[in-house]
Amino acid sequence: MKVRQNLYIDSELSKSLDELVRRGGNKSRIVNEALKTWLARRGAKEIDDLLKPRLDRLTRDIGKCRRDVEVVLEALSLFIRYQLTVTAPLPEADTVALGVGNARFERFIAQLGRQIAGGTRTLGAADEGAGE
Repeated sequence: MKVRQNLYIDSELSKSLDELVRRGGNKSRIVNEALKTWLARRGAKEIDDLLKPRLDRLTRDIGKCRRDVEVVLEALSLFIRYQLTVTAPLPEADTVALGVGNARFERFIAQLGRQIAGGTRTLGAADEGAGE
């Protein structure tokens, strides 16, 4: 069912509408389609407004996950560096070797803490701190 509407529009807009009609169309159909499009776009904006806070929260959560992964990668790269460059092979496990291992582990944890707190990276750094 169609409802008759009496609308007032600007003269410039009316001229543009008349030009479209001359090219092959009718005013009712053109205005009807334009109004549908405009109303649909307003609905999309409301959906965007509802989703924006959720997307912002997800972005923050992904950022936190990225930081956590970087911490794990930093710990792993430091461990590998210590293992390959600092640790000498031990002939057999004894109390002295256990003491040395524990001291090395404590140094590893301290270095990891310093690098994370200072924002420095082991990955890509050319042999920084290899002798620590």
